[in-house]
Amino acid sequence: MSQYYDTPSSGKNVNQEHDVIMRGRKLLDITGVKQVDSFDNEEFLLETVMGFLAIRGQNLQMKNLDVERGIVSIKGKVFDLVYLDEHHGEKAKGFFSKLFR
Repeated sequence: MSQYYDTPSSGKNVNQEHDVIMRGRKLLDITGVKQVDSFDNEEFLLETVMGFLAIRGQNLQMKNLDVERGIVSIKGKVFDLVYLDEHHGEKAKGFFSKLFR
């Protein structure tokens, strides 16, 4: 399942601070999320105020989504969190384009 959620176009209420809080490697609370580009039970791709964030794991589920405040909560077993910055953008884009074909 792949979904796309975008924050309201005004963007005024989106939290400009970005925090990632992990509890026991099975619950994530993320602030400063601009949009959820895609997700399934093994991977989430989020656009945050500090760049794209890929979350990989097992049995991942979106527990909470507040697009107005830019908050996402994810539960499941987390394997890794990776920020995709400008230096790795092309390499990451190739990876994701292969993944979502």
